[in-house]
Amino acid sequence: MKLLLGLGSCGIAAGALEVEKVFSKVFQGSSLSLQRVGCNGMCFAEPLLQVITDEGESRYYGRLNADSAQELASDLLKGVLPDAGVLPQEEMQFLQKQTRIALRHCGLIDPENIDSYLAAGGYKALEKAFTLAPEEVIEQVLLAGLRGRGGAGFGAATKWQAARNEQEKIKYIVCNADEGDPGAFMDRSLCEGDPHSVLQGIIIAGYAVGAQEGLLYVRAEYPLAVHRLQIAVRDAEKKGFLGKNILGSGFDFTIRVVQGAGAFVCGEETALLASLEGKRGMPQPKPPYPAACGYKGKPTVINNVETFANVPWILENGPEAFAAMGTSDSKGTKVFALAGKIKRGGLVEVPMGITLGQVVMDIGGGTVSGRPVKAVQIGGPSGGCLPASLLDTPIDYAHIGRTGAIMGSGGLIVIDDSDCIVDMARFFMEFCCHESCGKCPSCRIGTQRMKEMLEKIIAGKGNMEDLEKLNEMALAIRDGSLCGLGSSAPNPVLTTMRYFPEEYEEHIKDKRCTALQCRALLHYAVKEDECAGCGLCADACPSGAISEKENIWQINKEKCNACGLCCQACPNKSIHLCSGEVTQ
Repeated sequence: MKLLLGLGSCGIAAGALEVEKVFSKVFQGSSLSLQRVGCNGMCFAEPLLQVITDEGESRYYGRLNADSAQELASDLLKGVLPDAGVLPQEEMQFLQKQTRIALRHCGLIDPENIDSYLAAGGYKALEKAFTLAPEEVIEQVLLAGLRGRGGAGFGAATKWQAARNEQEKIKYIVCNADEGDPGAFMDRSLCEGDPHSVLQGIIIAGYAVGAQEGLLYVRAEYPLAVHRLQIAVRDAEKKGFLGKNILGSGFDFTIRVVQGAGAFVCGEETALLASLEGKRGMPQPKPPYPAACGYKGKPTVINNVETFANVPWILENGPEAFAAMGTSDSKGTKVFALAGKIKRGGLVEVPMGITLGQVVMDIGGGTVSGRPVKAVQIGGPSGGCLPASLLDTPIDYAHIGRTGAIMGSGGLIVIDDSDCIVDMARFFMEFCCHESCGKCPSCRIGTQRMKEMLEKIIAGKGNMEDLEKLNEMALAIRDGSLCGLGSSAPNPVLTTMRYFPEEYEEHIKDKRCTALQCRALLHYAVKEDECAGCGLCADACPSGAISEKENIWQINKEKCNACGLCCQACPNKSIHLCSGEVTQ
């Protein structure tokens, strides 16, 4: 019997280390032991234990704590598989409706033990690569139709071939693990759960291109990912998968893990290269492209974590198997991080071409609140906000692009009808404004002005001309910025204005926030037929907005600052939050 305990960042945050201590204590001296694994994507059910019987049956015990772990460990010690704590079939749909390639080992192997990876077939793809000529390896990636999973979707083989064609002897491979999108954790989970697949993809790329060194640029905010990657590099060197004359092939290659400085703009490839060189992370004009002039001025291939993790599978299973999944222009699978108001938040991998609705509703289970899905923010802070009416949109580069959004690296944030779309646009614009490197005036100044205009609207001080100005400014920033951050920064505003014009108009014309989120447009009111006349609300009010009239306490709308203290103090719950005619 195998016992797999998820010890990714999400599991540890949920208390998996305490659960591990309980199991270790109960199992001490017995034949049972735990195997540490990364997150299998079911973050919503952590701490999570997968039990695999000798007959191959799997059971998942979720949301464990010290007490439930004690009971479960005692039962397992007796050879009993209890029903209590098993995840229901409804939640198991989360895994059953996925197709896993990049995530194929996550949650099944010990990421800190190379022998666990080798037992699962690890490094077989590298052995196969060495039986092929470098050009043949690139041809395999080309036939698979693998596009870069970092956001732009550029053909991986095209980059590799361009670098291969350069006559320069010194070349580099760079893995971009600088994942900075709010609500995104695809790269982190892959590095934590299956670091050797990432390394293997980098080594294969190095062989195909003719590079001598790989650099793995990881966010310093991912300490567990950094730790496990460093262990993986060390163990790969000991086993002969890195270093001189790898597997007797005559090919020399090393990998170095570099911790990023935490700037969102360093996810852009030229800014990332500047950071690697010890310079300030700021984008540079292209051309020249990194494939011709990259790290230290040498030809450099840059792909992200998910892209490299796909490469070994393609070589092992053949490019035709990968190309058979997905759509005509978007082959294979895509990993998404489900976050926001989603019921089953976590990491999923699905074939390209599946609809947004299938991911959000069938796999994610809809909203955690049970309220209707209002929108989905796809592609990170500079992606796009798509309404529920577009949930039938297939997930591929072409269809998502036609909506005005972008695929991005795979962040998917679910918004229900209690969220304010205008405030959501302001939040993402504030993020982009804060993360702008400041090199382009259009991005540096334009994002700041757009943020200020959105703040003006949610404060109830906007006018309809502001919408025209927002649109003009967004287009100017999009067309005048040097890098992808600036050119895509206006997307959340453009898409929300396109799909939710009525919410902008409500804020401007009616001074109302239907979602009851914009504080300047809110006030509290007393329902007279429910008021007990106790006056506790007036005692709690810091702004003196509450007064008595004929034994009924009333709230002056102009004085009310919507702090909510009166509502908390009211024993009858007769005070309600309002915005215009909307009442909570």
